[in-house]
Amino acid sequence: MTDLRPADGAQPAGTEPRGPADGTDADFPAVLAAQADRAAFDVLYRRYLDRVYGYAFYQLGDHHDAEDATERTFMAALRALPTFTDEGASFRAWLFRIAHNTIANARRSRIRRSVVPLHPSIDPPAPNADPAGLVARADELRRVLDAVADLPDDRRQVVLLRFVDGLTSREIGQVLDRSEGAARVLLHRALRDLATRLGA
Repeated sequence: MTDLRPADGAQPAGTEPRGPADGTDADFPAVLAAQADRAAFDVLYRRYLDRVYGYAFYQLGDHHDAEDATERTFMAALRALPTFTDEGASFRAWLFRIAHNTIANARRSRIRRSVVPLHPSIDPPAPNADPAGLVARADELRRVLDAVADLPDDRRQVVLLRFVDGLTSREIGQVLDRSEGAARVLLHRALRDLATRLGA
């Protein structure tokens, strides 16, 4: 796995950024540009800001904590970017691994502060929406969110990484420090657990 320790911004002597091992990381040109010029990191930041924030929000359940975790994730990624090389992990998996660790730290901090997250709010209805349909939809959404929230931590994370953030099984494995096959099995178990909880 890539070393995630912050660097002082300089490329280590004798090392050059390496290309993706299998040639499939679409982010690699932007990573190379950002390694050469920190201002170019803006492209990666804009590309992944909403996804990282969404992942943090679903994990932490609090807007302010999610913003803080998102900021810490991108700051850590920017500091560590000079050390990024693709050794089988895409930039996206590397970034979400940083987010995963940042969120874990936020949870530990929250336990020390004894903060209870609020339930995520539901979008306001359209002015001409059917009230009965909105109530049914809101109830179903609440049931699903509650069922996901009640999953064990690793199963909740695999569901969020797959269906909210769109990561592949391989990337999920890299984020959670598991093999691709183990990530698939974990997702299968999580979906089976969700189906049981939802009575499907």
